[in-house]
Amino acid sequence: MPEVARVLLDSPVPQLDRLFDYALPPELREAAVPGVRVRVPLRSAGRLVDGYLVERVEHQDTDRPLSDVEEIVSSARVLPDSLYRLARKVADRAAGSASDILRLVIPKRMVRAEKAWAAAGPPPSPEVAVEHQDWATTVLAAFPGMSERIEAGERLAVDAPPRPAAHGTYGAWAELLAALAIHTLARGKSALIVVPDYRDREQVEAALAPHAPEGSLVRNDAARSGPERYRDYLRLIADVPAIVVGNRSTVYAPAHDLGLVMIWDDGDSLLAEPLSPGVHARDAALVRQELTQSALVLAGHTRTSEVERLVQLGWVREVPAARRESPAVQLSAVRENEQGVRIPSSAYAAAREALRQGPVLVQVSRPGYAPVLVCADCRTPARCAHCAGPLRVQRAGQTPECAWCGRAARAWSCGTCGSHRVRMASSGSERTADDLGRAFAGTRVIVADGDHPVTHVGPEPALVVATRGAEPTADGGYRAILLLDGDKMLLGEQLRIGESCLRWWSNAAALAAPGAPVHLVSVTGPVARALATWTQPAYARSELSARAPLRLPPTVRVAAVEGTRKNIEAAVVSLRDALPSLSTDSVLGPVDTEDGARALIRFDYAQGTAVAASLRSSVVAAALRGRRGRGAARTTLRVRLDVPEMDL
Repeated sequence: MPEVARVLLDSPVPQLDRLFDYALPPELREAAVPGVRVRVPLRSAGRLVDGYLVERVEHQDTDRPLSDVEEIVSSARVLPDSLYRLARKVADRAAGSASDILRLVIPKRMVRAEKAWAAAGPPPSPEVAVEHQDWATTVLAAFPGMSERIEAGERLAVDAPPRPAAHGTYGAWAELLAALAIHTLARGKSALIVVPDYRDREQVEAALAPHAPEGSLVRNDAARSGPERYRDYLRLIADVPAIVVGNRSTVYAPAHDLGLVMIWDDGDSLLAEPLSPGVHARDAALVRQELTQSALVLAGHTRTSEVERLVQLGWVREVPAARRESPAVQLSAVRENEQGVRIPSSAYAAAREALRQGPVLVQVSRPGYAPVLVCADCRTPARCAHCAGPLRVQRAGQTPECAWCGRAARAWSCGTCGSHRVRMASSGSERTADDLGRAFAGTRVIVADGDHPVTHVGPEPALVVATRGAEPTADGGYRAILLLDGDKMLLGEQLRIGESCLRWWSNAAALAAPGAPVHLVSVTGPVARALATWTQPAYARSELSARAPLRLPPTVRVAAVEGTRKNIEAAVVSLRDALPSLSTDSVLGPVDTEDGARALIRFDYAQGTAVAASLRSSVVAAALRGRRGRGAARTTLRVRLDVPEMDL
């Protein structure tokens, strides 16, 4: 029987998310190997489309005519079978398309980079020197039994050391992940390190640089140029192990003989993929571990409730450190005679003393000068007269302007009391820097936020004012850390704002030098106690127990369905037909939105496969109806499983 090529089309259209059979012309049969890019005709569209040749099989239905593969675009096998199976399984779990997953992973083809890769030949296999293996063994000795569990391919939850590394400009957590990667590479296997942003990536790369063999470290970063990304991707598809460091899409990197996947700080929102089908890097890593039987490490200074749930189920195992480490956290409150003072006297004295030895970190909640203004008389939030956006001040003495439309509010008046006066309701990073500059005259002040990125400061005395998540590392660690605006952070409109605040504060506290004081200002309650006692897993357990009776994630999974009300109702009916065990209170909505309607569906993890399959069928059905309809009828149905709680 003749062979046919089974092709996955590179198309976002949901009804095309399957393998299509194409005939192989004699002149293409030798070059048509699984994994190459191809160009094939699409009859329904009357044009050529790109795709990937997934497999070659015997043609069973000889009476059915097949279109021919038009062209083999490249000889590079950019879609290994393992990557296709991973993309297919992740997409099915999320009711999405495999091509959407692959679009996140496989860079656009760059002809020059491909020719240079073909001419260079396969890279040499990296060899880890004995002294570097000994270094990794020494670092991993702080976690007894971890090496053996990594080699056995287990899933582990690790509470990283909350301190800077003894040598270098990176945290001890980066040193730990680097040691795990070197240990894995020494065994002849690849390791993936997935981090939220470039600051974390730079720390890991700095920890790896003295120990990784030449050519073994591959950076996977969307910020790089197209040729660089494609060159490094071609390096990964070679049959040679590597250490890959990058952002959320790194979890799919097709590294040879994968031995370990590491996710750092999985609670960071940057690890939640915003593009369809919106799979979190942690969930993709769990799927990949199940497919490849490689080890998985979920590490952080805090523990998310998702990871704690897996620990309680026994699906992930805790690995405690041989010696418990924790920063010297103190809860500082403003006294009665200090009302109106932002920094308590105890924290102020600690900062003054620490500045004699080195840098001091001050964490604030917002960037800018005065990001929130209110009426000076009635305290009503000041709003723009044109778009109702919040008013702000970028610098001292400036006319207030709208944060949304940018218009200046020169003749503003309060809609409640008619007053024309405003006052600053909050202090951003720049205003805090001004205030501290006057309080600590002669001290260098550094601002680190989105507009002023700073990744590292030296050991010299300085006041570093940083927004949450933008804190730079310091040589030897900060001599004191002040965590301000904690009460304002806890007022954030998120279901799990306490968990987020604990993560922000813990990551900042981990930058302190050993024994240096960390002052959390004006915060009490369970979150403050968890930080002060450094018992983040216990806080995650309490969050889980509080969420279970309310059927809130992660005790259940949640799907968001958006589109026309008619399409949503049809999808819900189909889901109930496919899954009669779905409880009556599982569907919330639909409710009208600006773009149509929206419904939320809560379901247990055991029902996930059936829910995803049913919703995917409804998406395809809605897309097919849309092709035949006009106007509003063409509105598609959009589905996202495991919705980030900020979007609920």
